[in-house]
Amino acid sequence: MRPVKSFAFAAVLLLSSALSAAAQSARGDIEAALMKFTDAFNSGNAAAVGQLYTEDAAVLPPDGKRVDGRKGVEEFWQGAIKGGMKNLTLKAVEVEESANLAYEVGAFTLDVPSKDGALSTLAGKYIVVWKKGDDGTWRLHRDIWNLGAAQ
Repeated sequence: MRPVKSFAFAAVLLLSSALSAAAQSARGDIEAALMKFTDAFNSGNAAAVGQLYTEDAAVLPPDGKRVDGRKGVEEFWQGAIKGGMKNLTLKAVEVEESANLAYEVGAFTLDVPSKDGALSTLAGKYIVVWKKGDDGTWRLHRDIWNLGAAQ
């Protein structure tokens, strides 16, 4: 009986270790993608931001219409950049992965111009559903956020 218990314990340890490594891998990849997102957005490169989304992505902005498809998402972010939004920061708070999908809960800040041109900093929270492509790259698949303190 003792070898069976030892084997079962070892199997549980290996499985939990593998799951933890997979979650760490997804988190690391997603955090790297967030860096690319902020770098692209803050440098005014909406095309590069768009490439971080799946072909059939959807963005669900607060008080706005749903935007579908990579091209639509790129145009959405181009409008935000042209509107004077800048200094975006993103922080992953939670990342959970299952097979080729993951979700991320995070917080952001963003400088937005007022009607008189002065910048004010907005803060908010978001949830992104990430999808891993056949090439192993995690891309934003569904993206929704709202304003207000993250905590």
